[in-house]
Amino acid sequence: MADRPVAELSFEEAMAELEAVVSRLEAGEVPLEDSIALYERGARLKAHCEERLRRAEERVELIRLGENGAPEGTAPLPGGAA
Repeated sequence: MADRPVAELSFEEAMAELEAVVSRLEAGEVPLEDSIALYERGARLKAHCEERLRRAEERVELIRLGENGAPEGTAPLPGGAA
């Protein structure tokens, strides 16, 4: 589960792993040290998902609409981030 660095995970992969972490912690069958490590990984996954969502929202907000109300394209994100 925690093989790949969080930054390399897609939003969907990170959410699935976060759900698994929460399930394991809620079950209460994980030793204390493992629980702490899981909690830390879960916090990183949560932050990663929030950042991915924030960037997606920025991209959606930058969609320009033409006179007929149809999207004409997107404006580049500040700083060239995608």
